[in-house]
Amino acid sequence: MNAHTTFSRCGVRTLALMATTGVGLMMSMPAFAELSPALDRVSVTVGVFHADPKLDASLITQYGDLHTGNITLGKEMLPRIKADLILFDSQGLSLDYYQYKHSYTGGVANNITVLGYGLSTTGNANLELKMDIAKLAYKWWIGSGDTVLGLGAGAAYYKIDMNAIATASIVGGGTASTSGAFSDDAVAPLIDIALRHAVNPELRIFAKASGVKKTGGRMHGDIYNAGVGLEWFPTKNVGVVLDYSMTQIDITRDATYETNLTLKVQGPSTFVKVRY
Repeated sequence: MNAHTTFSRCGVRTLALMATTGVGLMMSMPAFAELSPALDRVSVTVGVFHADPKLDASLITQYGDLHTGNITLGKEMLPRIKADLILFDSQGLSLDYYQYKHSYTGGVANNITVLGYGLSTTGNANLELKMDIAKLAYKWWIGSGDTVLGLGAGAAYYKIDMNAIATASIVGGGTASTSGAFSDDAVAPLIDIALRHAVNPELRIFAKASGVKKTGGRMHGDIYNAGVGLEWFPTKNVGVVLDYSMTQIDITRDATYETNLTLKVQGPSTFVKVRY
């Protein structure tokens, strides 16, 4: 699937607000002490996540379950954008946004019932899934040499749109179908940790991890991420970022019909980073 070239309105508005706020703060701030060579005062990173996703989704309807089973979706390219801003010598903001979108067609993993008739698993299911995730964290950077440790706390916004339709054979002949859909979003607390090291002025290495957990409300669950990578700057202000990361998303939505979604995504990312 080709990389998506447009982001959700929420993501664009969030980025625009952060950029405007950051520029205003930078213009009004006095000069600060020299930063660690592992950090940048302001940076924007744009690229793609070369993902290898695995999906397990179920949508419980009044007629029965639509269940994909644990399936491998094949490699995809997901657009991703990040921004970092150091507000003071050891504190700053970090933003990360990406979107996942996929269409799946396959067999129904278990029996469903429509109007009292049992349906075999030989039917087909069509699933349309779209997920937007934006994370904003306030970070404290510990250390001033070539190696710094970042501890962050903030919030994650996630929005999920799902449509599912299944058609199967009725025992004795004929066909029947069932469907379900929902669109919902939520905000959850976020914790973040990062370790960065400057090998030299042109090369850095880093490791990172974050966790999101929401226990209440109609839509709740966990999102975990971990990764390692490097940054190389052939010029002073523009560089290339390569990393390998793993993300696991477990979301449950409790409403008229319960929905469970487990998405595991891992793979390399390539970015262009502009820093000031």
